[in-house]
Amino acid sequence: MANSVDSTVEQQEKTMIGWREWVRLPDLGQIEIKAKIDTGARTSALHAYFVEPFEVEGRSWVRFGLHPRQKDTHVQVECEAPVVDRRRVTDSGGHSEMRYVIATTLMLGNTAFSAEVTLTDRENMLFRMLLGRGALKPHFLVDSDQSFVLGGSKFLPPSELSHS
Repeated sequence: MANSVDSTVEQQEKTMIGWREWVRLPDLGQIEIKAKIDTGARTSALHAYFVEPFEVEGRSWVRFGLHPRQKDTHVQVECEAPVVDRRRVTDSGGHSEMRYVIATTLMLGNTAFSAEVTLTDRENMLFRMLLGRGALKPHFLVDSDQSFVLGGSKFLPPSELSHS
């Protein structure tokens, strides 16, 4: 019985989110990107249409290009981040690839947290970012019936809606 009570208390401290939400990436230039919340994925993935490794003081870094808006290649953001790992990742279609992994701050609503994110070309995918369960576990509960619980709309992030 204690486990049931502990679980209820823990759930009450978590923030409810929908199956898609706007995520802000403050370490990468305050980018706002629409993400699919994917509890089936262990790791989060971010769209990068190019990835170039380089070194800073003997440490591995990557420079990568990002198109933060769906179906829009005109808006381009170039980012840099230290590499924390390279991993073989298998996508939902069974395709496997080596990906660079970065650690970056993510913000959902008012909650900021660090998460590992893999870089991959998601140009032909509907969402430019997937948030996997590893990033979500300690902070959020997902209501699969809801979208944009933390603000924004299908077309505009919360920051742009507040200025309308």
